[in-house]
Amino acid sequence: MLEPVPTGTAPRAFLRVGGISVARQQLTLALALQAERVICLASGVTPELVDLQHQAEDAGAGFHVISHARALVGLVTATDEVVALGDGLFASVPIAMGLLGQGPCVLVQPIEQGLSAGFERIDLNHAAAAAMRVPGRLVERIAELPADCDAMSALQRIALQAGVPQRALPPLSQDGAFWTLIRSEDDAHALEPAWIRQRTGGGEDFNLSRGLARAAVHGFGPSLLHAGSGAGSVVLAALALALLGLGAGWFALVPLGLFLCALGWVLRESAVMLARIQSDSPNRGMVGVARRAAYAWLIDGIMVTLLAWEATPGDGPPAAERFFAPVMLFALARILPRAIQHRWTAWLKDRAVIALGLATAVIAGVGSEAVHGAALALAALGIVSGSLQARITRP
Repeated sequence: MLEPVPTGTAPRAFLRVGGISVARQQLTLALALQAERVICLASGVTPELVDLQHQAEDAGAGFHVISHARALVGLVTATDEVVALGDGLFASVPIAMGLLGQGPCVLVQPIEQGLSAGFERIDLNHAAAAAMRVPGRLVERIAELPADCDAMSALQRIALQAGVPQRALPPLSQDGAFWTLIRSEDDAHALEPAWIRQRTGGGEDFNLSRGLARAAVHGFGPSLLHAGSGAGSVVLAALALALLGLGAGWFALVPLGLFLCALGWVLRESAVMLARIQSDSPNRGMVGVARRAAYAWLIDGIMVTLLAWEATPGDGPPAAERFFAPVMLFALARILPRAIQHRWTAWLKDRAVIALGLATAVIAGVGSEAVHGAALALAALGIVSGSLQARITRP
C-alpha cells in the first residue's frame, strides 16, 4: 500500500472497481483463506485502513500495519503459512482461492501476458502473478535485507530460491478469471464494466425482471457503488414502492398499486445483483437470495390484498371469498416452480410479470376473471405435470 497512483498521493490499494477497493478485495481473499492475522505494509494509519481493520476484526482476524518489510519478522513464526499479495493486485476471490488454497506456491503466468500487464519478470518464460503462499520460516531471511527492500519481490525471490513450487494462472479469458494490477484510475475504470457484467448473472434462469435489473445495474450500478449506497439504497427504494403500492390500492387505484409492486420487484432484483458485486464471495450466487425471498412474501401479500380490494364490498362477495382466488393464485405460483424443475418456471417467480399482467386485466375490467382463470390454469398445469412425471418415473 505504499505505491501512490500517478495522478495523486492516494495509494493504489484504495482505487475502486465496482465500489470495491483493491485493499478490500485482498482482505476478502485473505479472510476466505481463513487468515488469522492480516498485515498491511503502509506508510501510516489512514481512515481507509481503520475500516479494513474493523472488517478483519469483525471476522475474527488480527490486524497489523507495518511500515517496512523487516517488521514482518516479528509477526510471523516458523510454523505459520504466509499468503502475500502484491500492491495493486485485483483478483477474483474464487479463482484465487482455488490456486492459493492448494498449498505453498508462487503464482506465475506466461511472460508475454504478465509483462504487458505490468507484472514482474521471473525468468525467460514466466512473469510473476503478485501472489504466493509460502512457509513462515522463509520470512526470517528478510531480516538480512535492507530495510527499504521491496517486500513482495524479496519474499518471492526467497521462496523461489527455497524451492517453493510455481503454479500457473488459468487463461484470463476464462469466466471469472480476473487477475490484474490496478495502477491508476484508468485501469480501474477499464476493468469495471467486465467486472460488473460477470457478477450480475448469479447462475439463475432468465426472466423479464432479471433482464431489466441487469440492464439497470450495468447502466447505473457503477455510480451507485462508487457513491457508497449500493444495494442498501435500492432495497429501501423497493420497499418504499411496495408500500406505496399498498397505499394506492387503499385509495382504489389498484392498477397503479400493481404497477408499483412490479417496479419494486425489479428494484429488488437489482439490489440482489448489486449485493453480489459488492461481496464477490465464493458463493456469491446465493448473496441476497434470502432477502429477496422475504421481499417476495411481502409483495405477494400486498398483491393479494390489492386484488381482494379490487372487488368492492358493495358489489362483490364477502371478504373471505374475495381473498380466496388471489391466495390460491400466488400459492400455486410458489408451489409449481418447486414441483416442476424447468427453466420456464423462473417466469412464475417473476412477480413483476404477474403484477403487470394483472394490472392490465384490472384496467380492462376483467381483473377478477383473470385471477380465477390464472389460478385454474396453474392448477391444471400442476396436475398435467404431475401425471407426466409419474409416468416417466413409473417402473
